[in-house]
Amino acid sequence: MFHQPTAEIYIPDQLPVEIALARTTHLCVAAHQDDIEIMAARPILECFQREDRWFTGVVVTDGRGSPRNGIYEKYDDEEMRLVRFKEQRKAAMVGEYAAQIMLDYPSRAVKDGANQSPVEDMVKLVQLTRPDVVYTHNLADKHDTHVGVALKLIAALRSLPSEERPRKLYGCEVWRSLDWMLDSDKVNFELSEQENLQAALLGVFDSQISGGKRYDLASLARRRANATYSESHGVDVSTGLSFAMDLSPLLTDLHLSPAAYVETYIQRFSSDVSQRIQRMS
Repeated sequence: MFHQPTAEIYIPDQLPVEIALARTTHLCVAAHQDDIEIMAARPILECFQREDRWFTGVVVTDGRGSPRNGIYEKYDDEEMRLVRFKEQRKAAMVGEYAAQIMLDYPSRAVKDGANQSPVEDMVKLVQLTRPDVVYTHNLADKHDTHVGVALKLIAALRSLPSEERPRKLYGCEVWRSLDWMLDSDKVNFELSEQENLQAALLGVFDSQISGGKRYDLASLARRRANATYSESHGVDVSTGLSFAMDLSPLLTDLHLSPAAYVETYIQRFSSDVSQRIQRMS
């Protein structure tokens, strides 16, 4: 089905693949194992224990380059790949995903703008799932592989007829907070509820946590910080927020470049900072 012969489709409730994928309403396309659980907690919670909403996760890369320490210190790349796949399956089971797809590309393939194989796989996935909403990395993320995945997904979605594109596309936080965006530009995802489930989803990635990267603590702390610092003149009304960038205009204006689009957010931020300094001077 996909370009990589080692690609995998995991269905937690063991339905036939076509049926499992077709029920998808919320789709997340991420670079690495655990990126989904860091950036797309809101749609996972929205679909949890629902029969009318289903979340499907897609991990594009193979996990071979993951940092390793502790009990994983001597694992070679293939052993690490297998561990990361197993962890991602566990998250899909905990979160009751409709499906979890691993496209199993090396990171270099994602960072190669000329490599269209991941784009073609993403087109096929969107055609099989027909999601209403899609989540991916934001275009201001500082990780090259994350931005590469977002760009390939945008290219895939733009290649589809307008009626086959999702209603919304959001770019979410992983390797850069979106706290810097103007409040009026941010998409806020409420995460006050089910902190136990959020923690469980992050906690299954033991190879990263035991290996020295506390993504579990950092992600939950960021959500709490976003909630508190989102409003300077009022009491907290939320205990957890994640922020996203609305990338949907890139699916309607096919002449708008991703670079030019994200620059509009940066320009508005720059103008806001300059104007505030001038007012206070």
